[in-house]
Order: sequence, then C-alpha cells, then structure tokens
Amino acid sequence: MKLRFPRRPRSGRDRLLAATAAGAVLVGAGTWTVASATGSGAAVHREDRFLTMPDAPGAERSGPVRIDTSYFTSGDTDTRRPAVLLAHGFGGSKADLRERAEELARDGYAVLTWSARGFGRSTGRIGLNDPGREVADVSRLIDWLARRPEVRLDKAGDPRVGIAGASYGGGAALLAAGHDKRVDAIAPQITYWNLADSLFPNDVFKKLWSGIFFTTGTTSAGAAPNAPAPAVGDGPARGAVATARVSGCGRFEKALCEMYERVAVDGKPDARARELLESRSPSAVADRIKVPTLLVQGQTDSLFPLDQSDAAAKAIARNGAPVSVDWIAGGHDGGADESDRIARRTRAWFDRYLKGDESTGRGPAFRVSRTGGIDTTDGKAQLRGASGERYPGLRGDPRTIPLTGRAQSFGNPAGAAPPAISAVPGIGSLTQLSGLGVGVSLDFPGQHARFDSARLAEGVRVTGSPTVKARISSDTGEAVLFAKVYDVGPNGQQVLPGQLVTPVRVTDAKGGRTVELKLPAIDHTFESGHRMRLVLAATDLGYASPARPAAYTVALAGGALSVPTAPGVRTGSSALPWWTWGLPLGGAAVAAALLLTGRRRTAPPAPDPALAEVPLQITGLSKRYAKPADRYAVRDLSFRVERGQVLGLLGPNGAGKTTTLRMLMGLIRPDDGEVRVFGHAIRPGAPVLSRVGAFVEGAGFLPHLSGRANLDLYWQATGRPAEDAHLEEALEIAGLGSALERAVRTYSQGMRQRLAIAQAMLGLPDLLILDEPTNGLDPPQIREMREVMIRYAAAGRTVIVSSHLLAEVEQSCTHLVVMDRGQLVSAGPVAEIVGSGDTLLIGVEGELPDVTAEKVAALPGVASAVRSDEGLLVRLDGIGAPELLVELVRLEIPVARVGPHRRLEDAFLTLIGGSA
Repeated sequence: MKLRFPRRPRSGRDRLLAATAAGAVLVGAGTWTVASATGSGAAVHREDRFLTMPDAPGAERSGPVRIDTSYFTSGDTDTRRPAVLLAHGFGGSKADLRERAEELARDGYAVLTWSARGFGRSTGRIGLNDPGREVADVSRLIDWLARRPEVRLDKAGDPRVGIAGASYGGGAALLAAGHDKRVDAIAPQITYWNLADSLFPNDVFKKLWSGIFFTTGTTSAGAAPNAPAPAVGDGPARGAVATARVSGCGRFEKALCEMYERVAVDGKPDARARELLESRSPSAVADRIKVPTLLVQGQTDSLFPLDQSDAAAKAIARNGAPVSVDWIAGGHDGGADESDRIARRTRAWFDRYLKGDESTGRGPAFRVSRTGGIDTTDGKAQLRGASGERYPGLRGDPRTIPLTGRAQSFGNPAGAAPPAISAVPGIGSLTQLSGLGVGVSLDFPGQHARFDSARLAEGVRVTGSPTVKARISSDTGEAVLFAKVYDVGPNGQQVLPGQLVTPVRVTDAKGGRTVELKLPAIDHTFESGHRMRLVLAATDLGYASPARPAAYTVALAGGALSVPTAPGVRTGSSALPWWTWGLPLGGAAVAAALLLTGRRRTAPPAPDPALAEVPLQITGLSKRYAKPADRYAVRDLSFRVERGQVLGLLGPNGAGKTTTLRMLMGLIRPDDGEVRVFGHAIRPGAPVLSRVGAFVEGAGFLPHLSGRANLDLYWQATGRPAEDAHLEEALEIAGLGSALERAVRTYSQGMRQRLAIAQAMLGLPDLLILDEPTNGLDPPQIREMREVMIRYAAAGRTVIVSSHLLAEVEQSCTHLVVMDRGQLVSAGPVAEIVGSGDTLLIGVEGELPDVTAEKVAALPGVASAVRSDEGLLVRLDGIGAPELLVELVRLEIPVARVGPHRRLEDAFLTLIGGSA
C-alpha cells in the first residue's frame, strides 16, 4: 500500500496561481529523439524542449525565463507510470543526469531532467533555490508532468512524482517537498538543511568553500542572464549558450552577490546574510516536509557535514514520514565513489513509495560505509556497510573519555596567517583513508591548545558528534576557535578523521566564558593503544579568522570528552567482487558437475597433537603441473623443521623451491602428501596461517609515507587488533632505528628490504618465510640482513630462507634442505652437509680433461663427480676413500691431496651433480 499524507484544500488564490503557472509552462517547444541504449534493455525515448517560466515579481530582468528540459520514457507509451524529477548539482546541468535518467526510464518511470536557472542552456539568474524562482520552477515542471499521458495521476493535476538530486539538486528536492504537496517521495544527497549554518557555522565564515561556490557562479561559462529568450516555437534546446560575465555578479541574483561580497570583506556574517540564506533553506519549511525521505550524506564533506542530514532526519521524522539515513564514504571533498550503490538504493526507494511495491524493502533505517582495509589489486580502500534498525543520531550512547592538560595560552597571529590546515576542498582522496592512518593536517606552534587522553585500553568506535566543555578567554573579548579531535597512534603520528573541524565564535569572553563545543560528526575507530587528542586552534585555512591579533586562554571544564557510540550499528562483511555474486549460473553449473561426478570436498585432517610444537613437517609432498605422469614440480618431498632453526632451502632453478613454498603457504594444493604447521594441515585460508609470516618477491610501500606509517597501514588493513602487531618488537629486530620516521622514498635498497622483513614479522609469526631476502643488497647490507634472521630465530622462532647466495646461507643458516628436479637430495645441519664424510675434495696437479669427471662418476660406489677450481669433488656411495684413491691412480689422475671439503658451494655442486 502506498503511503500518502493528507493535503490541505487549495484556496481560490492557489488555484489561480496554479492555472497561470500551467499556462506559462506549456508555452514551449520540443522534439522527440531516441536515446541510444547502452548495454541491454529497451530503447529510451527522449524529448528535449525549452519550457517558459515567468520570473518572480520584482526580478532584475524583464520577460520570461527559459528552462532547458529533457523528458525520458521507455516501453509502452500507453501505460501510465510514476514520474521522477532529477535535479543537478551546482555548476552542472541536465546533461550530467542523462545516464541515470535512462536507467530510471528503463525501470518503468517517466523521468524529467532540467537545467536550473543560470546553468547550462537555461536563462535567468542563480537564486540558490529561491522559493519564488527555482522552487516555483519545480512546481511548474510537476504541472507539465500532470498533463503527460504517460504519467500516473493520483488525481487531476496531481502526478505520482518523486524527486532526487545531489548537493544543489538535493536542496531543491527538499524545498519542493515542503512547498508542493504533490511530491510523493524524495531522495536528496550530500545537501544542506540550513544553508546559513553550512556557510556560516557557529557564526564563522567558511571562506574557502564560499569563495569556490560564488566564483563558480560568477566566472563559469553558461547561459547569459540577460540574453534574450528565443521566440516560442524555435524548436529544440540549442543555440542558447553564451558566456557569463567575468566581473560583477555574473549569473547570481544581485542580492546574493551583494551578500557574499559584504561578508567576504567583513570576514564574518551579519544578520541579513543569515536571514537571506535561511529563507532559501529546507529548514524554513521543516514542518511541511511530510513525504518518505532517503537522506544520503557524505562523511568526507566539509561543505555540508553530517549534521545537516541529522537535522533533516529529525525534523522530517517528527512530521511522521518514513526516513532512512545513509552515510557514504564520499562527499564534496572527494573520497570513495558509491554512486552506483546509491542509484540502486534510490530506485528501490522509489519502487516502494512511488510504485507501491510492498515487496521492495526500504533498506535499513541507518547505514554507514566504513573503510575495511586496502584492495591489493588496485590500492583502493575497501568499504564495508554497517547498519542499524534505527537512526542513532549524533549523540547516541555517549561514553566519557578523560582528558588531561593544564590551562593553555596561545595567540591568533596578525592577519590570521599562517593558518592551520584541516578541511581543504579536494583532498577527499586522503580523507577516505583517515581510518587507515593516512591524512593531511597541520597546527602551528603557539597557535593552538591540546589535551590528550590516556592510551585506550580497548578500541572505541565513535559514531556521531563528540562534545566537550571548555572555558575560553580572550584579551579582545571575542575568540574564533577551531575544534577537532585527532587519533594519535602509539608512535605519536596523528590523523584527523575525515579532515573535519568545527569552528566556533565565542563572544563576551574577556573575563572567561564556559561553552560546550560540538565537534565534527564522524564514524571512526580509535584503536586500542591510541589516544584521543582535542585541539583548539586559532586559525584554519578553510575559514575566516579575525585579522587582528589576539591572545586566547583555554582550559577544560569537566576534564572529559563525551564521545557517542552506536552499538546497535553492526558492520557487515566486505563487499564481494562482482564476479563472486554476478555469476550464479556458473556457480550452479559447477555445483551440478560436482554432484554428477560424485566429487566431494573432504574435511581437513584433524590436528596432530604430537606435532603441536613442530613449526613445519612436510610428508610425501608432490605436485605435478605438466600432463605427462612423470613430470613433477615436486615429488615425494619430506622434511621437518624445529623451533629455533634457520633453514636454508637450496636448489637450482626449476628444483621446485617456489612450488614448495606456495604449498606451504596454502596458495596451491598438493596432489599428494601434506604440509603441517604446528600440527595443523595446511589448506587455503587455514587459521594456523596467521602464525606464518612471509616475504616473497619484495613488498610494495607508499613512498611518501614514513616506514612506520607504512607498517601501521599494512597492519590495520589486516583487520586484526593493534596490540597484536608487536610493532616495536618487529622494529627492534629489523634494526631500522631513526630511519623509520623518514619517508620510504629516501630509503636505500637495503633499508627497504629490512622494512619488508619487519612487515613480514608483524605479529611476530612463529614461522617466517623469506624468499631471496638479500636481492639487490651490497655486502654490508647482506651482513645486516643475516643478523636480522639470526636475531629473529634466537627467540625460539623458525626462519625458512630460500636463496642463491650460498656463502650467506652457510653463515646464517643452521640447517639445510637441498632439492633438485623436485626431489629431496639432502637435509640436515649445515656443518654435517658441508663437512660430510661422503664427499671428498681431490686435489690434482695441472688441469683435468673434461672426460675425467665422467670417468670418476662412472666408478662403482661413486654417486657423482664434479670439476671445481681446486680439483675434483666426489660424493661417495658405498666406496671408501682408500678404494677411491686406488681407482684414481688406475685412471692415471695426478692426485696431489685427498680430504673432506669445507665449502657449501662445493657440497651443493656435488649434491646436485653439477646441474646448477
């Protein structure tokens, strides 16, 4: 059943105005076109036309205003369907909305887009959603829709209609719902509730955003405000583009232009400026917005912060209308793009409240997008949705966090320069990652006070607006301060969640005044071991501070920060890649194939208690890639590694070392045999792999961040608690010292390798796997890397290192596993393999012919014979040294000396028979 609300009867004056407006709207001309279908779906018909609107009484220009529109339908034109109005953002036009309009048309809606006054090809001046101009235009567009044969009517002159729009267009949707009772549902996005509060928060001028806002309207190209309107019947929307004046008010109404110039010069808003903007804000008609409303607001938005949608949600809910609130990860400052998800949710909202489809859910009452690590495929932050059955507001379930700090004095510099940096339009690519420890912020010494909490014993998820009471005094009697809460990590690095700050103007402060500060609304987790830091700064780049120097003193009143939490808001799992949910038919086919072949997944073997303290045991491991039955990458491999060992995995290229490591880490499945780590059989994703750290083929780091920041970011991306990282222990073993605080781009290759080792050691895994850790290092760096591995194993942990630098393996490893052609050749302590009695070094006089080694290798009881720089390396297999000497004399080999060899390189060459 469709939810509707009673309308008050229209007066005679209302009916007269409506009739006049309808007549004005219908004076227009248009043409039909067919929008090319993108992808699958029915063709969409589009009609472009200018609609002529009367200007408001007392307007600066004379004559009608022409509004450029496009009308989209699809399917059977004899079928009536609900209508949707799509409004564009500030500086845009109807062209920005074409793709969304076509999607809605294919979904069974009649869709009307338009360029607002002063934008695109429309004439008129920008009035910032003036109720007498832009909002009245929306009502006239609804009149036009009511006369279309494709549009469903609730009654004569009253179409079933919803409105969606972002930013400027979102404000138009809210205002139209308050001024025209024919609107049935709205979905405003990242928009304002009170424009005065947005541009003049707490009576402080938001100069940077306001400057961008008004400069866009005075210098951008668009319709000339005073251009003569084309004659009626001129045809489709074309030829109406001109360039706005660069100086003066450009496309703005004169009253708005004068207001901005006055406030920008004074550096602070006045009562007239607030009154003008409030009259053009949805808050002015708060008690009249009574339609189902989906509010989408951005977490990375210093223009229209979360408190704007909070005020809207409370007001509309008081009117009895259904309201859902969705906090996205983006906003006017940038951040993640969730436009596709929001488009789907908006369609579902309209399906429910315009089509009356009861089977379509309205979605959660509250949803927030949270950063859940880094996607290693593209480096972008992954998002997780958290939702609740009710909207918690900005002060839900508050928790008290004690702060410490004495009363502090600081100054506002002359000219308010240099300013602190927090909220800067356009840095949203970083604000989205603030939850991962990345951000840009700056406070100058002597221009701020700060108060810290103790290290948090447990993580705290703040959802909403923290508050704190402070006593503020100023030698001028007035103070302008900028309040913010930093997340300070164990290493002292601070991050400003969302890059957001709350400005406040405090008057009558000469003798001191206690005020409650409402800090920016955020959704952010302060991890265990971190601190909360309250900062009150005298300046900020995005706002106007007094140019006159002043001295401020700030003290805590109450000594605590009150932070809201939302325990009823639960985080869901990470969004899955499209291919995991977009191919259900493929999944069904695979399932059917498994059923038909009778193949069943077997449960993993139970842990072996006898191996609970054994880091690694490999038994009968085999893996075949090629088709021939005898082509194995690894075949019947078995060995065991104990605690405290540094095991060198050796073998020539193609010996199967990498395949073995991949099976060890659960990346590929063996054909036969098994790998057990601490008694647990390894399978992809096995929980015991959390006890394994790996460094394979180098690590990628963000070059502009310090080494410590890179490690913090990596660990947070794992989603594990901060206290489990054991960061300081890993760093001590890596031995980077003060270099850890420098940007990684300044690191030498050796320092990067050690940082990569430290990353692999985060969490202090019991089993550490290193693949060629000394690649690209010079001799001193190789020695340092050797010491890192030895120190790590000295604490009772285990290291497995694969390397081609045999001299280094000999010095750093305690045990060896030598492989060749996928099979085990030898395993044991380094000393035994290097000095084993079954391998002899035969010293000779002069050079030996190539055929000599072959003759010796062919002797009974000889496993292999290899030439070396010092003579001949012979591995015995049944024959003794005296018998061998007799055979060598018989072969007329000029033997000078016989003895066991002492170099790993020689032993290695002997073991693999020279195939390296």
